[in-house]
Amino acid sequence: MNESRIKNMTNLFIAIICAIAIVVSSLIIVNGLSEFKEGNNRIIVTGSAKQKITSDLIVWTGSFSSMSPSLKDAYTELEVDKAKVLEYLTKEGVPTDKIVFSSINTYTNYIILPSGQYTSDIDYYELNQTVTISSEEIDKITEISRQVTELINEGIEFQSNAPQYMYTKIADLKVTMLAEATKDARKRAEMISQNAGNELGELKYADMGIIQITPLYSNEISDYGMNDTYSLEKEITAIVHCEFKIK
Repeated sequence: MNESRIKNMTNLFIAIICAIAIVVSSLIIVNGLSEFKEGNNRIIVTGSAKQKITSDLIVWTGSFSSMSPSLKDAYTELEVDKAKVLEYLTKEGVPTDKIVFSSINTYTNYIILPSGQYTSDIDYYELNQTVTISSEEIDKITEISRQVTELINEGIEFQSNAPQYMYTKIADLKVTMLAEATKDARKRAEMISQNAGNELGELKYADMGIIQITPLYSNEISDYGMNDTYSLEKEITAIVHCEFKIK
């Protein structure tokens, strides 16, 4: 009798476990189908917008140097060269408040023996200074950057670097381009959903990608974004990733 009762209780326990397992399995299947349906109830697209921009600021730097076994003489020579550089730039119409001279860099060069070994004896001092101009007068400063090496004829060891061209309204432009890129993304999403026989719903999520500022007509891009500063005419490209609901 006891054995029969134990057997019946065991069978009942097994039946309860099986019933619970069936219910849990059903819930998992239902939830899985629901997530699958939700996953197909949306569409993710990428939109883009491009715009040509013209730099509105130029930043140019040049450098000049002097050398002498005497530090004092090297400094005096550099000061004379600085005055000549300043005079040249002001004659070319650059306002003095746009001309910035850096601090002087001093390098000590030691005598090297024929064996290539350095000694503690000073051979000469080399002093270096840079001049920087930031201006909205792009054409004028560009021309100066090309002609300023004329100072070499006056005995100045002058080196002119390539100008950098900037666009100062990027922050405002990004807002406009985000809107344009989002419109482009919606058009793409509408085309895809219509071809699939669906109706496009509301925008659920938008994420702006990396801004690319490249030379005009360039196809070069970077995963980290580009910011070309060596071209006057540029093209800015904005990318946006959008997620739309499908009705």
